[in-house]
Amino acid sequence: MSTAPDEDVVTTRYDWRLLLRLLRYLRPYRLAVLASFLLIVLMAALDLVGPLLTKRAIDEHIAKGDAAGLLGVAALYALTLVCAFAVRFGQVYVLQMTGQEVMLDLRRELFAHLQRLHVAHFDRNPVGRLMTRVTTDVDAVNELFTSGIVTVFGDLFTLFGIMGVLLWLDWRLALVTFAVLPPFFLVTNWFRKGARDAFREVRQKVAAMNANLQENLAGMSVVQLFGREAKNLEGFAAINREHADVNMRALFYYAVFYPAIDLLAAIGIALILLYGGGRVLQEALTLGALVAFVQYSERFWRPISDLSEKFNVLQAAMASAERIFTLLDTRPQVSAPPAPRALGEPRGRVAFEGVSFGYEPAHPVLRDVSFTVEPGRSVALVGATGAGKTSVISLLARFYDVQQGRVTFDGVDVRELDPAELRRSLALVLQDVHLASGTIASNIRLGSPISDERVRSAAEAVHAHRFIAELPGGYDAEVKERGSTLSVGQKQLLSFARALAHDPKVLILDEATSSVDTETEQLIQDALRTLLRGRTAIVIAHRLSTIQHVDEILVMHKGRIRERGSHRELLAQRGLYWRLYQLQYKDQELAPVPAAPPAPAPAG
Repeated sequence: MSTAPDEDVVTTRYDWRLLLRLLRYLRPYRLAVLASFLLIVLMAALDLVGPLLTKRAIDEHIAKGDAAGLLGVAALYALTLVCAFAVRFGQVYVLQMTGQEVMLDLRRELFAHLQRLHVAHFDRNPVGRLMTRVTTDVDAVNELFTSGIVTVFGDLFTLFGIMGVLLWLDWRLALVTFAVLPPFFLVTNWFRKGARDAFREVRQKVAAMNANLQENLAGMSVVQLFGREAKNLEGFAAINREHADVNMRALFYYAVFYPAIDLLAAIGIALILLYGGGRVLQEALTLGALVAFVQYSERFWRPISDLSEKFNVLQAAMASAERIFTLLDTRPQVSAPPAPRALGEPRGRVAFEGVSFGYEPAHPVLRDVSFTVEPGRSVALVGATGAGKTSVISLLARFYDVQQGRVTFDGVDVRELDPAELRRSLALVLQDVHLASGTIASNIRLGSPISDERVRSAAEAVHAHRFIAELPGGYDAEVKERGSTLSVGQKQLLSFARALAHDPKVLILDEATSSVDTETEQLIQDALRTLLRGRTAIVIAHRLSTIQHVDEILVMHKGRIRERGSHRELLAQRGLYWRLYQLQYKDQELAPVPAAPPAPAPAG
């Protein structure tokens, strides 16, 4: 499987830059982080008390038969445990709360950035992979904040505190305890190198799995219609197998590392008992000190093991942070200029001046396209699939920028305008209608302050009111995800109502009646003749019957405008448009076509 651009990895030396960048998200919550840090330090100090109380109980009370004094030590030990519980509760609560706030901020920033990205980015990156950035990768970063950076300091305080106490109790026995540290560092270094690559692969496979799931679930009707269940299952099973394999490689490092740590800890205790027991027999060391050494030894390896686990969390977070920041660092190819020109009151004049464009510059889909649509006039674009009709609309809405020539709106190059201001003057009705979860009215408004009366009048104008009134709740009827409870024709009528309710200066229809039955299409055509008055209209249609009344028809072929004129003028030319008309109505009785004008007599 190939690695997508946003899955590229960086070198180890960049980890600290990523870490510093992640720490910036803690700035708004620095007081909570400071409180958690202080609680962790207090927790580390409380962890040192237990073995010292055990030593005191053995040497000062048990050895002397002092039951009353032993009761006091036991009460103090119990109080230490209660305090440790309270401190740990406060530390975990504050840290987890901070992590949730950081996740909230990071996801908000990611979603806002995704909405600013150019359309081409979503063409190149599967939706499932982008969803992984906002969900799974952010969760991994949250683990860094809640179980990683801050708690590392607690483990370090505990570790160095235990080392200090051991040296204070008996430096010779302490050195024996520390004898197992060199092999521990060798095992940790091996684990560190392997775990990093394993975590990266796991994240990549998770993104691939999400992308595959999104693609298959979104097209489930097509999958079932063409009987591709077994084929799709085979493809998903392959990705799922790869995901399981890389997880097994990651688990191998865990399976070796933790038993190795336990083994080293057991060897350390054995050395303490062997050497320390001899010193107790020689009366050079008290029994209480030996027991305390054993207890500290067990606690000594716990923060080391925790530090190794925090390292795993750090690696997982770094692998996710690389992808998150790669996405956040992706600059929109289409953005507002530093000082955008004010559009003023839009008139709706659209012009293409020698425009050439290709989604890949080496393969242009538009070649030297020039035309003008005056305010209030209507133009239709027709031609075979792939002729470049939809690309014209994408350039006008500035989803992409031209490579040559320019597109102007009211005489201003669209690249000099704020895209948001430009798009407020346009209404685009697509063949594939996007409806969001909500109500009928909210899908017509789309968040704009449009009155109920205006919503209703727009729906009535495109004859959508009739089916809306029959829905339970009318305009407050619930719309399921992607409008699954509505027919394709009903969704297109809603998109018409949405466009008209926003009262644009330029109305763009891209195959907007292709999924509407003949009766509904006739109603829409009747409404459009009234509603398009005073608006500039650009219509893309394969049904030539829907564009016979526009002011001008542009016939496109292989990215160029080959013919232009009215419906009758183009039929009279008997060119590309005439052939399209013949093909579309070959089984129907054709209307009489005006005779072609006689060819001019040759000069001379």
